[in-house]
Amino acid sequence: MMDTVGETIKLWFRFVPRPGWLPQDTEGIWATKVGDDTAVLANAAFVQDGVAEGDVVCYRTDADGLHWALERVSSSGNCTIRVVPIPSGPFGRDAHAVHQRLAVFGLGGEVFSDAFPMVAFTVPADADLAGVKALLRQGQSDGWWHFEVGCGTSEWWDA
Repeated sequence: MMDTVGETIKLWFRFVPRPGWLPQDTEGIWATKVGDDTAVLANAAFVQDGVAEGDVVCYRTDADGLHWALERVSSSGNCTIRVVPIPSGPFGRDAHAVHQRLAVFGLGGEVFSDAFPMVAFTVPADADLAGVKALLRQGQSDGWWHFEVGCGTSEWWDA
C-alpha cells in the first residue's frame, strides 16, 4: 500500500549510541507525510539529535516498508529539550512533576518510560526561550533534574 500525503507514518533514524546513554541505535518518530519522500515530525525525539517537532525530514522507504530519515530539509524553529529528574531530588522520579514545573511555558512533552522518566519537550519557536533556559539551569543547579538540548536554534542559543 502506498502512503499518501497527510498520512501518519513512523520515520526511523539510525545513529551511533552514545557511551553511558541509552543503548538504542535507532529511534522511530511519528510524522505526517507532506510529499512523496518528505514528512513533518509530529513529536520530540528522545535520543535522535538535530531534529525537533515540526521539522520536515526527507526519507527513503526500504524493501520492508520502513521509512528511514535521510536529512532534515527545513526547520520548524522549534527546539527539543530532554529533562531527567534526579531520583534524590525534590521530584524523585516523577516525570509529571517535571511537566508541571515547565507548564508555565506551554511546553508539550512525552515521557520515555516509567523505568527511565526522561521527558522530551518541544520548545516552540515563539516560547520565552530565555525563561525556559533560566528555569532549566535553575532546576539543574538546585538538583531537580539534568537536561540537555537535543535540537537548538540560533535563537535558543542566543536567548
